Amino acid sequence: MSAESRFLTLLRLLAHDPAAQGLSDDVAILPVGGARLILTSDTMVEGVHYLPTDPPADIGWKLAAVNLSDLAAKGARPVGCLLNYALSGDDGWDAAFLEGLGEALERHAMPLLGGDTVRMPDGSARSYSLTAIGEATAAVPTRSGAQPGDRLYVTGPVGDAGIGLDLARADPAASGPLVEAYRRPRPRISEGALLAPVAGAMMDLSDGLLIDALRMAQASGVAITIDHIPLSRALEKVRGASTAVQIAAARAGDDYELLFALPPGMAVPVRAIPVGHVSEGTGLTLKIDGAILPLPDRLGWEHG
Repeated sequence: MSAESRFLTLLRLLAHDPAAQGLSDDVAILPVGGARLILTSDTMVEGVHYLPTDPPADIGWKLAAVNLSDLAAKGARPVGCLLNYALSGDDGWDAAFLEGLGEALERHAMPLLGGDTVRMPDGSARSYSLTAIGEATAAVPTRSGAQPGDRLYVTGPVGDAGIGLDLARADPAASGPLVEAYRRPRPRISEGALLAPVAGAMMDLSDGLLIDALRMAQASGVAITIDHIPLSRALEKVRGASTAVQIAAARAGDDYELLFALPPGMAVPVRAIPVGHVSEGTGLTLKIDGAILPLPDRLGWEHG
């Protein structure tokens, strides 16, 4: 068990309210009057979630995008957000960060409502948190609703951001679609809204296709088989499409595509790629080119 899993086990003892869902999902669902608010919060830490050499505007964009992606996975309409910001000591850097953040907020109609600022001790890693608030406009899919017989889909290829991170680490001036996927992910807000009324289960791919599929399987009490790992042309051009590349792409994380389950025969209302299926049982199975492969020791990103 990872340090994060151990901490969450203790934290669940405090999360009594039904809105917390036992901390089993990425969001809280809070009924307020006749509405259902979707609440989520994400933190980005320098050297953990982004490179110190990443442009500050891109970091601001990404902080908004990762929170918006959680709202997308619930089919929620963004309502507003709160920002907790650690001042960098560099006014130009802070202004560029806010420029990128503002671009993302304006693009997705999520107004900034407030928050807090602090000053970190000299030499500390920069750290920023955003809390996003959305409103559910239809059924709210969770990661626990997958049923045997369902087919699994993702809204786009996986692995681009992982390769983009490698490229940016090797050369901070690197550019192109893979680096763009890492620095400026696109939250699937419109796709989530179309999928929410019909998807049995849905979540965003923040930590990697394999580990997030396993989480869906565990939450739903089913077995999941991943039988296709979709790669983009840009990734294949840089790394090829070998079995090793496919496995690396499936565990890289930071994709922020939507992983969702639909009943057999149901039309898919968005552009999506089939990646697997749900069956009775437990656990995760990986198939590539029809052959069952052993799961890698690390399925995706975990803290500790």
